[in-house]
Amino acid sequence: MTGTGRLIRLILRRDRVVLPLWVLVFGLLPVGYYSSFEGLFTTEADRIQYATVSADNAGFVALYGLLQGDSFAALTTWRAGFVPVMIGLAALLTVIRHTRTDEEAGRTELIGATVVGRHAQLAAALITTSGALLVVGLLTFAGMAGKSGDAEGSLAFGAEFAVSGLMFAAVGAITAQLTSSARSARSLAVVALGVAYALRVGGDIAALGSGGPSWLSWISPLGWATHIFPYGATNWWPVVLSVLFAVAGVAAAVELRSRRDLGDGIFASRLGPAASSSLTSPLALAWRLHRGLFIGWTVGLTLLGVIFGGVGGSVVELAQESESVGDIFTRLGGGSDQLVDSYFAGIAGIVGLIASCYAVQAALRMRDEETSGHAEIVLTTSASRFAWAASHLLFSLLGPAVALLTEGVVTALVSPDGSFGGIVGAAVIQLPAVWVLSGVTVLLFGLWPRWSPAAWAAPALCLLILLVGSTLQLSQWFLDISPFTHVPHLPGVHVSATPLVTLVGVAVVLAAAGLFGLRRRNIPD
Repeated sequence: MTGTGRLIRLILRRDRVVLPLWVLVFGLLPVGYYSSFEGLFTTEADRIQYATVSADNAGFVALYGLLQGDSFAALTTWRAGFVPVMIGLAALLTVIRHTRTDEEAGRTELIGATVVGRHAQLAAALITTSGALLVVGLLTFAGMAGKSGDAEGSLAFGAEFAVSGLMFAAVGAITAQLTSSARSARSLAVVALGVAYALRVGGDIAALGSGGPSWLSWISPLGWATHIFPYGATNWWPVVLSVLFAVAGVAAAVELRSRRDLGDGIFASRLGPAASSSLTSPLALAWRLHRGLFIGWTVGLTLLGVIFGGVGGSVVELAQESESVGDIFTRLGGGSDQLVDSYFAGIAGIVGLIASCYAVQAALRMRDEETSGHAEIVLTTSASRFAWAASHLLFSLLGPAVALLTEGVVTALVSPDGSFGGIVGAAVIQLPAVWVLSGVTVLLFGLWPRWSPAAWAAPALCLLILLVGSTLQLSQWFLDISPFTHVPHLPGVHVSATPLVTLVGVAVVLAAAGLFGLRRRNIPD
């Protein structure tokens, strides 16, 4: 463990932008939800009616989880039911970035040449991530305790967020030992997160009926975290179970790290063919590199379309039970008086933001290829820098387009309400904003390549603005920073071409500046 402290300082310096961003977003998000509910429900009867109907609604249980209690604090915990998924994602990506990604790039070998213990890098990544998760939990506790006055419930709420991240930080540590590729490690960890979410959804929906497999929630780490029920019948033993899972995962990761060589994974990589007639151009190579990412994101957004489309029918049912529900979804976004239109407008903004993460990840593949030395090899052929970069950029632009279109079509097909064209249009119209974030990534890669990972700060900031910007009544100039603020909230409003053309123009300028910078700098840099 020698050198762990210095490696922690190195991680904090490298992540001095991204790490504080997701810590603040997740830690302060519950307070925003709480304030939103306070503004929406002016009478106790409306709040109780909303909680009663929501607790038995399968669509909302699938999205947020089970609801226990009818207080503002209980509703806030329930509304934040998807946040543990995002925290788990941030935690596993952070651990993999500072273990397998560094090892693949050769940085681990350089660090290992100094006085550093064998497990110091893994320990530093886990300690730093755990510390960030602890801060998330403390921020949640402090904010909710101040709002609700319930210290014990707020402590349990903070623990829910913290242990969700701890468990998937351990998962990320394990997958980082299984493969020799950071991309494969991330894919395995994200699949594990998706399976845990699916099990939680299936178990919670089954719990609404009788005789269903509600036990599915109890074989899901996310199910354990969301069944703490901080402001209801608070259960502390899922916290203990989650901590034990995280400890066991870390121990497994340490054992696996001891059984493999530096640069290798437990599962050996297969050698490819000596020659391939299909890899005849930079575009063909880019397709080979991006196809797994493309398929994964498209399938993931398709599954979200199934969930969001199913919830669309539940919106109408809730509206019939409570007049206050309309305000909830109007707050999400949408300029129409139609409740269903407002719901799908808000959901489209969330899906667009998710798709922007795909665009950023696809664009950052250029940096991965550069740091691994693969780009330098490709550029020794007749391929130009522009052709090489454009082939990757194509997937950053068209990949999210296909994924959003698929999500919109599936949502429209599954939903019993709403216009097919309006729902599909609401998803596709997010593309200009998605392309702006792709352009930001290309700009950083072309001009300041070492700052490329900071591109993740852009979707994080947009997420903060989307979720709590209007609730906290932030200044309009700050809200306008997000390109998604300027996207028309379809369906149900008139579409003006001006903001869309402007966003596309901004994306083109950013990408062009990045490509110009790429032509003038050294590779690798």
